[in-house]
Amino acid sequence: MTPFKSAALARIKPSPTMAVTQKERELKAAGRDTIGLGAGEPDFDTPDNIKEAGIAAIRAGKTKYTNVDGIPELKAAICAKFLRENGLNYKPEQVSVAPGGKPIIYNAFMATLNVGDEVIIPAPYWVSYTDIVHLTGATPIVVQTTAEEGFRLTPEKLEAAITPATKWLIINSPSNPTGAAYGAEHLRGLADVLLRHPHVMILTDDMYEHLLYDGFKFATIAAVEPALYERTLTMNGVSKAYAMTGWRIGYAAGPVWLIKGMANIMSQSTSNPTSISQYAAVEALNGPQDFLPARNKVFQERRDLVVSMLNQATGLSCPKPEGAFYVYPSCAGLIGKTTPTGVVIANDEDFARELLEAEGVAVVHGAAFGGSPAFRISYATSTEQLEEACRRIQRFCASLS
Repeated sequence: MTPFKSAALARIKPSPTMAVTQKERELKAAGRDTIGLGAGEPDFDTPDNIKEAGIAAIRAGKTKYTNVDGIPELKAAICAKFLRENGLNYKPEQVSVAPGGKPIIYNAFMATLNVGDEVIIPAPYWVSYTDIVHLTGATPIVVQTTAEEGFRLTPEKLEAAITPATKWLIINSPSNPTGAAYGAEHLRGLADVLLRHPHVMILTDDMYEHLLYDGFKFATIAAVEPALYERTLTMNGVSKAYAMTGWRIGYAAGPVWLIKGMANIMSQSTSNPTSISQYAAVEALNGPQDFLPARNKVFQERRDLVVSMLNQATGLSCPKPEGAFYVYPSCAGLIGKTTPTGVVIANDEDFARELLEAEGVAVVHGAAFGGSPAFRISYATSTEQLEEACRRIQRFCASLS
């Protein structure tokens, strides 16, 4: 290792999802006909009322430093959102606002984890969870879930994973990368286990809360089991539902001692989130929400299209997810096959690489999410692009022998 590199840097790797997106952009810039299905980013635009709130903030000179972990107006809007939509009663001093969801997780874990602590992470998982844990020096304990389980952690597997060193459990619903969601009945089973282990905190990542289909009802664990309220950090943000990925606003609510610790970490790292984005987020949370069902209808139609077309591809099996804007098909039926150029598909990383090379379709391989052999597709892009991408995937799969 280079003597100037830290041990912490050696414990992590670059985000695979960002790497795939960057590779696809480079190929497109070089003249290749590519379709990127790697980025978890809505193709819809930020609603105009939210844009106007940001512009108004600029014109009003609201461009200075703010409180480290959020302006009072945004904290009040977040408290109102949690009460209105989730039945959770928080005060502003229980709320943290950060420049995205990742800093919320980073700040919480930096404020609580030590070497030797453990964090239970159901797999397939969002790529950043394990690396953020590694940065703190703690240990991620990955618990595999299966398609047969709906890619949901079972109470039995949770019970088996908890040790005296367990500090946190991460729940992500709806999930990135599988789109799987936990209903109240699923969370009830997990809550019963957690009540027996009072030393375990819960981080619930609800970032895709508003992206649910087929009438699936959203649930979050602190509302399902109020006795876990003081042990839960409930995280959300404006990136996905409001198409505000570039505005960089994530937020969370939890016990005051934790929120204060997270503010201390932020005060020596990022400082406050962008002032303009915070004022725009106030409008996102307080303003009209009537555009959400129409966008969800489009996402559901895209999900159904992609699931149908992928299940018609040789060697693929694609479950129908409850939410988010991802599908997570298994490519187990293609492992060991050979491409027309003589390359053997030994794993899902080979599959993703050869698919990009042969057909210009960028997907993220399942090993990046701790669940193989599979790959993730984001269907947050136009229906026309999705149809063409799925035709190319079908053609690529059919070409393997």
